[in-house]
Amino acid sequence: MLPLWTAVGVFVWLGLHYQVDALLIAGGVFIVGLLSNAFAWLVGVIALIPLVGPLIAKVLSVGFVWLLNAIGYLVSLIAIRRGYTKDVLTYRGLTIAMIVGIVIGYVVCKLV
Repeated sequence: MLPLWTAVGVFVWLGLHYQVDALLIAGGVFIVGLLSNAFAWLVGVIALIPLVGPLIAKVLSVGFVWLLNAIGYLVSLIAIRRGYTKDVLTYRGLTIAMIVGIVIGYVVCKLV
């Protein structure tokens, strides 16, 4: 899987360098990741980190975090179409901070 992730990283870099549409790049990475189970491998590599890795892998697989992030993207899409781009940046920053806080809180709780 390491050569696959290296190739994906190179293609993403080339796509950004040649100004290919970001949606096309993200879709390609998503399809390659799903077809090759590369995302599962990446979570498995994260889980190999002693003490903290298995906890982070558990949090990444929690459906609540995925649901919270998906709702954030939907709200962002609606707000951007209505012209609230500055508010969207603030909202997404707060959402990411909350998700990171949930992950850190879960890890610290399991360690204590």
